Amino acid sequence: MTTPRLEVTDTMGRRLVSIEKTPFAIGRRESNDLRLNGTEVSRDHAEIVHENNAYQLRDRGSRYGTYVNDEDATADLELRHGDRIRLGRGGGADLVFLIGDVDDLMERSTNTAIGDLRQVAALLEGLSALGSGRVLDDVLTMVLDAAIEVGNAERGFIMLANPEGHLEFKLARAAGRTPLPGDSVQTSRKIPEQVFETGQSRIVADLLDGDLANAHMGTVALGIRHVLCVPLRLVQYLDQGQQANDERRIGVLYLDSREKGSLLSNSTRTALETLATEAAVAIENARLYRYALERAKMDQEMQIAAEIQQALLPKAEQDGDYFGSAALSIASRLIGGDFFDYLRLSEDSFGFALGDVAGKGPPAALMSAMLQGIFAAQTAEHEGPSEAITRINQVLYRRGVENRFVTIFYGVLRPDGELRFCNAGHNAPFLVAGGGVQRLEDGGPIVGLFDGVPFAEATVRLSPGDWVVVFSDGVSEALSATGEEFGDDRIEACITRDLDIEPSEQLSRLIASVQEFTAGAPQNDDVTAMVVRYTGRGTS
Repeated sequence: MTTPRLEVTDTMGRRLVSIEKTPFAIGRRESNDLRLNGTEVSRDHAEIVHENNAYQLRDRGSRYGTYVNDEDATADLELRHGDRIRLGRGGGADLVFLIGDVDDLMERSTNTAIGDLRQVAALLEGLSALGSGRVLDDVLTMVLDAAIEVGNAERGFIMLANPEGHLEFKLARAAGRTPLPGDSVQTSRKIPEQVFETGQSRIVADLLDGDLANAHMGTVALGIRHVLCVPLRLVQYLDQGQQANDERRIGVLYLDSREKGSLLSNSTRTALETLATEAAVAIENARLYRYALERAKMDQEMQIAAEIQQALLPKAEQDGDYFGSAALSIASRLIGGDFFDYLRLSEDSFGFALGDVAGKGPPAALMSAMLQGIFAAQTAEHEGPSEAITRINQVLYRRGVENRFVTIFYGVLRPDGELRFCNAGHNAPFLVAGGGVQRLEDGGPIVGLFDGVPFAEATVRLSPGDWVVVFSDGVSEALSATGEEFGDDRIEACITRDLDIEPSEQLSRLIASVQEFTAGAPQNDDVTAMVVRYTGRGTS
């Protein structure tokens, strides 16, 4: 009898191994006759014995099982020429039992291996040639065309998992590198979803057999009868493939055909599984690269938006005959929802405002820019703070922007020291005057949430050297690394430490104090502050 052989396909490639003794032990242990390093190969996995003029396969209590032609080999099975033996569920090794003329077997094995490896090598060479200038669509096309060619299939599909773990159709191609429009593709999702869920390749020899036809009527109607579907999975070996691994399935590669051809052969399945393993890495890298490009583009656009937002703000320092001021806004992201503004009004009055839009990021930034425009328009017509805030509230409420509102403090300072102000739901600013501190609270509710609400205003008299310090809740509620809030007391202690300094220095001290307090903690909100000092130099 001709010496039987095993055509072995594992992490070392494909080779022929003679079965020259019985029993013939297979497993990961070095003492086995055939030593394999697959992640699902047990130390003593299986053995082939010669009994009653026949070769039989016997499982040796393996952890992940032994399969012959996809059937669980829980009992001894007689092996026949061409039987496909699989050790493990998919992360082990594939063997084909061969018994026949030695020269014919060697030629068959060599030609098959060379042909398949050429296909895989061509794919990998092409993927390498893509470099960094091409992305996901090109990789998917290359993978699918190579798979259709290897499997001699009529059609092929790639489905990838979305972030929720559900398969989404990505690409369809036909033989001859022909694209198939997505809306013209008909195929059942049952087989791809089953392969994706189990991680096991599946061959369907004939969709007309048994109950399969009813489950795949749309596919059968096209004349399609033969299907091969393999998972696309990423495997991270933790210890050179000896023990457990981290496997993540990212999709499936699906081929079908009207004619049986070579689509259903063991060598085709093996080649497709090898290709799918390499393709999964290429696809994932392409997805990551595309994400990086999109992220870089978004970052660039956000940077431009941040520059525009800063340009919309007035010059940070403003000085007049009777006042000095400074302001600063630091967004928690590239762009934020806080804003400040200065206004030169009639009778040489100086208007100043600070607002805080609910939310963060682009939506808040857009609302902030809109509010700056509304604020400028309304304060030009209505000099009184309460009247201007009332009009802003009406305009914003009628715009109907859902879940968007703003807190605003608006004050108008006259050369004689009179300060009229309206606080619309904002953190009460500090007035440091005559050696004491008071809070400026009068006004009304937040702006944009209620229609027809009244806004009041109050008047205080400033003396030379008095300070008004306005800030957003990103200052008072700034968190330390231990989760403690900066708080109003720290703001008061900082701004009353030295009153005989310039506004820019007072502002710098306050911001520096917040940053020192929050060192090691992420910035959780926009930080905006404004200081106004009444000098009285313009009075007679």
